[in-house]
Amino acid sequence: MTKPLDLYPSRLREAQPMVPRRDPVVHSRNQHRWNGPLDEVSLSRYERDGFLWFEGFFSEESMQPFFRELKDMAADPELMKSEQVISDPASGAIRSVFGMHELSEKFSRMTRDPRLLGMVRQLLGSEVYIHQSRINDKFGFQGSGFDWHSDFETWHAEDGMPRMRAVSASLMLTDNNEFNGPLMIIPGSHQHFVPCVGETADDNWQSSLKSQETGVPSQEVLAKLAERGGIQSPKGPAGSLLLFESNVLHASNGNMSPWPRSNLFFVYNSVENQLKEPYAAPAKRPEFLGARKNTDPLEIYDDYPELSGQGVAPFQWYG
Repeated sequence: MTKPLDLYPSRLREAQPMVPRRDPVVHSRNQHRWNGPLDEVSLSRYERDGFLWFEGFFSEESMQPFFRELKDMAADPELMKSEQVISDPASGAIRSVFGMHELSEKFSRMTRDPRLLGMVRQLLGSEVYIHQSRINDKFGFQGSGFDWHSDFETWHAEDGMPRMRAVSASLMLTDNNEFNGPLMIIPGSHQHFVPCVGETADDNWQSSLKSQETGVPSQEVLAKLAERGGIQSPKGPAGSLLLFESNVLHASNGNMSPWPRSNLFFVYNSVENQLKEPYAAPAKRPEFLGARKNTDPLEIYDDYPELSGQGVAPFQWYG
């Protein structure tokens, strides 16, 4: 089989310079079919920074059923034995649970919220499906951090995602504050692809989801991009929402506080950007890490008993 053209080579033997982005950031430009709730200021901010922050998008009270369901999952011994559950390398507690939209009907409905889908379709300029969903947990006084990385670099190299046409929605199930390991982002870093050194080992995902070593940019490149764009860390109450572009560099520290940090992630991919053979890995990763079968366009779900009467706070931009 002929390998597809690789616009973003990575996992190389020697360091290579950064590659300018070859894809739009906002894909709906000049596509009137994909008008949506984001105004021109919002679209320009996303184009510039690679993310949008909505403090209090949902109420804090409306997040409680989701957090309780997560606790129930942690008490399920069969689920804890699944490959979809990744344990923290230091504490052994839950670090990540993948395939959340398939494990939980509540979470599945959330992926199809009309407000979320409206923004994501507008940014990607097409119908979308869930490439991956997960919850990342950091319990109080424990919970290791996540190294600097671009999600697209991993999805491209190990899953075969051809283009930068995906958006992550991170929903805060608990407060994210300066002490419990909030996400850090380098604004503007999505405008360049950073090739990484080191070949992908067999079943690399089994170790990389606990502690990523392959697919991590060099400190020199990170320093250069941080000097240019700075580092920002959106923080806010449970119910806040972060939308970030697939190639923006991000990381988080460990949780040294007594307060847990639980964030839910939905990765929306364009139906026109479906996975091919991995570009730099010996085999495909499991379906719960990169969807290949269930790629039908998401249909809006607009009846939320859990959220009835809650409303949505006005958008508050970060930065």
